[in-house]
Amino acid sequence: MINSSSPEPGNAGAPPAPLLVAVARGIALVVVVPLRLAWELVAVVGRWLYRWLLAPVGRFLDRWLLRPLGWLLRHLVWLPLVWLGRGLAWLLRTLVWVPLVWLGRGLAWLAYHLIWLPVRWLARLLAPLGRLLVAGLAALGRWLAAVGRVLLHALAWAWWAAGRLLWWCYALTLRPFVLGAGWLWRHAVRPVGRAVAAAWRATVSPAARWVRRAVLDPVRQATREVLTALGLRG
Repeated sequence: MINSSSPEPGNAGAPPAPLLVAVARGIALVVVVPLRLAWELVAVVGRWLYRWLLAPVGRFLDRWLLRPLGWLLRHLVWLPLVWLGRGLAWLLRTLVWVPLVWLGRGLAWLAYHLIWLPVRWLARLLAPLGRLLVAGLAALGRWLAAVGRVLLHALAWAWWAAGRLLWWCYALTLRPFVLGAGWLWRHAVRPVGRAVAAAWRATVSPAARWVRRAVLDPVRQATREVLTALGLRG
């Protein structure tokens, strides 16, 4: 009669099942559990940093810097520039372009009625009197030169007046906003940026270094040692 508890010939050299289960549990305890703990620690640190540092800093910057800065830029720079541009366009059109158009039309009308028509009438009337016509043309040339000088002086004065007007508009409207924007940048945006950078260096950087030294480096070293002990790492 054959004993049923005797080992089978094919399984004589195989390790028992409880030993394999123990080895698997040891590997899980040495490798998986530290990695799990490290992951949970990193997740806790990340949630803590987000809840108590990044989210408050973001809300603070959004509420006390970005929104007020956007409001100031819109109401102190953009809208005044828009109104200034419209005002300058209206002033240039009203004080420079329209007067120049009317001046050109008036000069054309004067030249036609005071020069062209009289010259044509004189040419017909004084055709036989060539010398008198030459003298009249010479006088007309001098008169035209005088009119040209007057016109040039008028245009130069209009150009000078337009330049002075633009300069005063800039000095009284745009320049204070430019100076105010520079002061806001130097005394508000730049100090807040430096404060945020200092807070980052004082909180996030030390926490990251501590996590790397206290958690990641030991876990990496333990994993390397376990893999070396198991023969999985040369």
